[in-house]
Amino acid sequence: MEIIECGLAGPWEGIMVRPGGGGDVGVLVLAGSSGRVETERARLLARQGATALSIRWFGGPGQPEGICEIPLETFTAAIDLLVETGVRRVGVMGLSKGAEAALLVAGLDPRVEAVVALAPSSVAWANVGPGADGNVVPRRSSWTWRGEPVPFVPYDEDWSPAESEGVPKAYRTLYERSLERFAGQARAAAIPVERANADILLVAGADDQMWPSLSFAEELAERRSAAGRPVRVVSGPDAGHRLRFPGEPAVSMVRPFRYGGSPEADAALGAAAWPHVLETLRIGA
Repeated sequence: MEIIECGLAGPWEGIMVRPGGGGDVGVLVLAGSSGRVETERARLLARQGATALSIRWFGGPGQPEGICEIPLETFTAAIDLLVETGVRRVGVMGLSKGAEAALLVAGLDPRVEAVVALAPSSVAWANVGPGADGNVVPRRSSWTWRGEPVPFVPYDEDWSPAESEGVPKAYRTLYERSLERFAGQARAAAIPVERANADILLVAGADDQMWPSLSFAEELAERRSAAGRPVRVVSGPDAGHRLRFPGEPAVSMVRPFRYGGSPEADAALGAAAWPHVLETLRIGA
């Protein structure tokens, strides 16, 4: 399928990719803490018939350097841009911190009709990196809505990664320990997926070493199901933090971090999830 690409002129760095013949579905594609514009993933979705928009939502001009008090209006404004193209159905696909944002936005913006959350969290977390003031501490929420911080889980500051020279660090136990230590804050910071009217697909690898995304996905699904809302979980026993969909190039992982999984397992999870992604977004039919 022929696709048309254009860079964004305005408040964001980013790219919009459209099928040459147009399409009814628009998808906002969000990276995680890499901060990248997900160009290849947007192209992949456009080749399936979606108008795909990916933006840099932190670390760009005029934005905080880290994921710290990011206004969720950043994403609703991006949805405005998708709606202006004439799409009839809006989806949000996010990875990791991008999935955290996608699930939060789905509970706030009724225009979101589909969410694909890859390696998701079930709660909102404290900031990752510095805010607009250049400071990492004091810890603040990753997100705000209408100028108010979203309730968040702080980190266990007594935690430290297992040190081994030349071995990337795994952060999964930081998140597990923080949930245990701050159980009260975790209840308040639970992402209210029960509120979202969207179709929700959760994809997670059991060997995720960045955070326990499969446990998070199962918690989200339990709360969603208890509310009588549709949800699907796709998991892989050997996959890690970043899956790869069919047709996507391999993405290099930042060496200081241990993501879990393997190229083969991550690709297998992506292949297993892909038909459900198309079904959830309602593209590729």
